[in-house]
Amino acid sequence: MASQLQIQGDESVLLRVTHSNMKSFSPEIRFSLQMSVEAVKDKLWKKCGTSVNSMSLELYDETGAKISVLSDNTRPLGFYSPLDGYRLHVIDLDPASVTSGGWLEDTSLVEKYTISEEAYEKLGGTFRKFKETLPLKQPPGQESKISDNKYREDLCANIKIGDRCEVEPGERRGTVKFVGQAETLAPGFWVGVQFDEPVGKHDGMVKGKRYFDCPSLHGAMVRPDKVKIGDYPEKDPFEDEEI
Repeated sequence: MASQLQIQGDESVLLRVTHSNMKSFSPEIRFSLQMSVEAVKDKLWKKCGTSVNSMSLELYDETGAKISVLSDNTRPLGFYSPLDGYRLHVIDLDPASVTSGGWLEDTSLVEKYTISEEAYEKLGGTFRKFKETLPLKQPPGQESKISDNKYREDLCANIKIGDRCEVEPGERRGTVKFVGQAETLAPGFWVGVQFDEPVGKHDGMVKGKRYFDCPSLHGAMVRPDKVKIGDYPEKDPFEDEEI
């Protein structure tokens, strides 16, 4: 009578599942009490690899005492009166099962593929060959490692003090106030800009060295590849407003 009450409706139970061949296999799985034992085995087969025909199931309570053996594949799981927290133990009866021998858990038992350095070097399409085709790029934030004092000098040929410019990122407009090397900054050429708006970092002084004068937060020292020279008048702050 109790077992019949337990399978009414769409009730389910949460069971801890263990396996005879896999010590680390111990998931908690929810089962419908209306599932047949065969359906339970099919669900477990997809999770542990033991085939339905080679699987025997035992039910244990929370104290470790065996409650029953689920020997009738046609009966619903609820017939055996499992409760949340009970343990469902899978016994794999197939000596040639994929779960036997422990190799599903112990990867040291799996033979590893190895290749000699000479053979790998002869292969095409490897990651090493791919990396060799990549151009050398300066990592972001590592510009201070540049040792060439002429770095970006060519880009300064058409940049003069007094030129109007636009600086990326942000399309910040301003006036060129300095062009050349900066002893307190990384090697190479720099452009000092006075922005029209307070979108800069300083007033023309960098690390105790003054390169130009401008209002506070209107100045910046940038690499010449970030500067576009042209007819860049001051932006009208109201130009985007509706009339």
